[in-house]
Amino acid sequence: MTPPNVSPSSATRARALAMSQLVSHRLSYTWPLLLAALLFFTYNRPAEAMQIQTVKSPGGIEAWLVEDHSNPMMAMRFSFEGGSAQDPTGKEGLANFVSAMLDEGAGELDANAFQEQLENLAVRLSFSDTQDAFYGNLETLTANRDKATELLRLAINSPRFEKDATERIRGQILANLVYAAKDPDRVASNEWYALAFGNHAYGRPSSGTEASVAAIATEDLKAYRNRVFARSNLRIVAVGDISAAELGVMLDKVFGELPAKADLVAVPVVTPVTGGKTKIIEMDVPQSVAVFGFGAMPRKDPDFLTAFVVNQLIGGGGFASRLMEEVREKRGLAYSVYSYLQPMRSASIFSGGVATRNDAVKTSIDLIRQELEKVAVAGPNAEEFANAKSYLMGSYALRFDTNVKIATQLLGLMEEGYGTDYVKTRNQLIDAITLDDAKRVAKRLLDTNNMIVTIVGKPETPVAGDKG
Repeated sequence: MTPPNVSPSSATRARALAMSQLVSHRLSYTWPLLLAALLFFTYNRPAEAMQIQTVKSPGGIEAWLVEDHSNPMMAMRFSFEGGSAQDPTGKEGLANFVSAMLDEGAGELDANAFQEQLENLAVRLSFSDTQDAFYGNLETLTANRDKATELLRLAINSPRFEKDATERIRGQILANLVYAAKDPDRVASNEWYALAFGNHAYGRPSSGTEASVAAIATEDLKAYRNRVFARSNLRIVAVGDISAAELGVMLDKVFGELPAKADLVAVPVVTPVTGGKTKIIEMDVPQSVAVFGFGAMPRKDPDFLTAFVVNQLIGGGGFASRLMEEVREKRGLAYSVYSYLQPMRSASIFSGGVATRNDAVKTSIDLIRQELEKVAVAGPNAEEFANAKSYLMGSYALRFDTNVKIATQLLGLMEEGYGTDYVKTRNQLIDAITLDDAKRVAKRLLDTNNMIVTIVGKPETPVAGDKG
């Protein structure tokens, strides 16, 4: 999921790293009609002025609702706690496989008929997974909401998992794995998680391997759905042209058939390996990619929001960040360098990446390490700290300018256990952070002695580490 306090640029990178292994799912809809509607599908009121209702269906299913009847569309985002962390050993990639199969036929509709229905109704329906959750997304015109609801109900409760569709999707996943094995960014990210978390669920490839995907049978797909899809681990947000009473009926229709409780495997809390490690994966490419990082405080830690501000000025703020200034602007060593905070359910990390010439890998990593150490020792200066806070507070409203964005942001808050008032208080909390707070937390967060680095490419200057 997208953490509720990650800035837009950092969120994009975090999601790219966390979801880079996902199969690209088919989204069927009528382009002219949907795009024309989306041009007007915006939310024009300030985020703090949103009226967020807590809705309980007649059957007892809860959801958050932002009711807005100005445009005849609605968006729904929902998640089941679980994700790829629930993949059995040897069946890595199972959650990803399931996410690609739910719109491949359901109920009496085979894959082609199901996709035709989505297209004819201009419905956007998609599924995805991260380490910690399995996500669903529905966008529909009000006029087609009842039919869209029925398609969603079928996908969640009665997926067909037919042999032909299963083998076609398996082939797509395997082709994607072949491509990913040649992509330096994906390899560097996968290897970082493997090095940081070892045999823990977070260390295993969420998209699977050729062997694990080949081993997944239809019964495995069904078993994952039966274990993970339940009302106890379900979170739902709806935004747009729907009333509380209408949403209550919709919730029961779509999710009321699910079992009351999920059968999840416990995922133990874990921290990345300490002591500092570097691994080099040789690949014949003109530019090396490096991923770096170490453990961070969890999302509910009192210092997390301060660490979020510190990250903004280090590498989360694009051209306004220290790493971009030192590595790109002053020395021209890289086109992009960044950092982000990624809180997960059972771990939290500070991570980042850089892509640079093979002859500049060591210099770039050394510069990154030096800047992190400078901030850890001296803290940020007053100007960059004030700029980071100002940007984070001013840009927050941009996360709520469409119904889809609102649903995504609110779902993140719901998953993290925050109340609906957080949208109103978040900027106040950031504004209250002092420079002394930032200096203290920077020292706590930025421990480069524990920095894990994975490099994919052919670095010309020797970099200490193991070759893989």
